[in-house]
Amino acid sequence: MLNLVLSAGFAVVAFLYAVVGHAGASGYIALMTLGGLVIETIKPVALILNIVVASIGCWNFLRAGHLPWRIIWPVYLLAIPASFLGGWLNLPGIWFQRLLGVVLVFTAWRLGTVSRDPAILRRPSGSVLVVSGGILGLLAGLTGTGGGVFLTPLLLLAKWCDTRQAAATSILFILMNSVAGLAGLALANPTALTAVLNPSLLGWIAAVLIGGSLGSRLGSRHWPVAWIRRILVIVLVLAALKLLGLQR
Repeated sequence: MLNLVLSAGFAVVAFLYAVVGHAGASGYIALMTLGGLVIETIKPVALILNIVVASIGCWNFLRAGHLPWRIIWPVYLLAIPASFLGGWLNLPGIWFQRLLGVVLVFTAWRLGTVSRDPAILRRPSGSVLVVSGGILGLLAGLTGTGGGVFLTPLLLLAKWCDTRQAAATSILFILMNSVAGLAGLALANPTALTAVLNPSLLGWIAAVLIGGSLGSRLGSRHWPVAWIRRILVIVLVLAALKLLGLQR
């Protein structure tokens, strides 16, 4: 029964997050925590599901031509090694997570006051993108997420990307960081992956495949920007609640 409930919850989370170019790790972590799964399995499962949904999101958002690669590529340079390092290290302390939660609440509030893309975008410097990617990649590895909940608000609030460009940039960022974070976790704890390879995982993967496919398709091509931004605010609040310890 628990597996069915988790599968349904994972499908909903994957849908909501995929609409905005995210993969849902913070939501998966919250659901697995509520379901009483042991902490040793939560992080690797979240990263595996993240990789599945991010792969689908990359297919939809990048195929639709939303990735501003020539401008944004430096953000990926330090992100991968930093995420690998974060996955290798232990999870951060409770106060660190709560600080991140407060930051996400603030960014959700700021994004919630604007429903349209800016008329003029700013072009960020390569060095700023490299440093930003490194910091956010480390946060991604430490928290067991892909980092999209940190990157997307930055791209939008700094006016470096419009909404769909930010989604495309973030979903590729999430895919790279999730793979690197999983590799770092496997290096630090080789038994972590073998412990989660079971029939339940296959059912969860199927669930996020369905939810993620529908969500990224609607977000990349069909739903208005205002809808996507509202869902992004919801996603950020859900992630903040998890980091603040209000979802158990």
